[in-house]
Amino acid sequence: MDYLDQLEAEAIAILREVAGQFEKPALLFSGGKDSITLVRLAEKAFRPGKFPFPLVHVDTGHNFPEVIEFRDRMVKRIGEKLIVGHVQDAIDSGRAIEQKGKNASRNALQTVTLLETIEKNQFDACIGGARRDEEKARAKERIFSVRDEFGQWDPKRQRPELWNTFNGKIHKGENVRVFPISNWTELDVWNYIKRENIEIPSIYYSHKRDVIERNGVWMAAHEFLNMDADDKIYNKSVRFRTVGDMTCTAAVESEKTEIDDIILEISQSKISERGARMDDKVSEAAMEDRKKGGYF
Repeated sequence: MDYLDQLEAEAIAILREVAGQFEKPALLFSGGKDSITLVRLAEKAFRPGKFPFPLVHVDTGHNFPEVIEFRDRMVKRIGEKLIVGHVQDAIDSGRAIEQKGKNASRNALQTVTLLETIEKNQFDACIGGARRDEEKARAKERIFSVRDEFGQWDPKRQRPELWNTFNGKIHKGENVRVFPISNWTELDVWNYIKRENIEIPSIYYSHKRDVIERNGVWMAAHEFLNMDADDKIYNKSVRFRTVGDMTCTAAVESEKTEIDDIILEISQSKISERGARMDDKVSEAAMEDRKKGGYF
């Protein structure tokens, strides 16, 4: 077994552990490369049967069109159930308050919709594609991460996971976030995508796009960004290393259109994958604060 085989085997074992320990699990699907990798792993874990969980997407309404198109096409291909929670519904009902100003984003509002979706469907486990190498708060989170009845994460309540023994026992109302590829790196994911010939949204590859410079990074030029006369539009060759809400996901300048070239580019990069995420720059503890509030 090479290292990808070992990572794959570990992730498949975790997915099967979720199916065995929980009554109503779900797979959180963003349309990004990590959740797409989870879908491929779930296919290997459970085919020829159906997945023992639905896919759940929290739609901010400000997603990249290419990602939504890919999501719908992929779900049709694999024939699995997709549940979509809409942030706009929470805004319309007053359960979430939309931010104002030039740098307003709906990214944090996903927490409200996610927790409502969990409660409505009574999910007791949510599988996600977070990895420890992405960000320091994720680096200290366990593979089985217990959330309280309010969806909050308490780092002090984390359970030991000696010898990959996972404890999914929870009280009624609590749920567990499960991260099967927590031990993978960004390069591992890309090498696995290459090996398995996995299709991913086109925005991960270099393409021409109208962008604006916002807070020192390139953002897709779109009305969602509350553009004004000070925003100058450039047309550049860019790609995205991570996929999220358009209002907080920056592009990187790149001419790479082939997966081997992208893998080489990532291996030489001095900026982390989430270095292009505006939501992580709010404060030093931005991700941890969001997790404590119920974020993915």
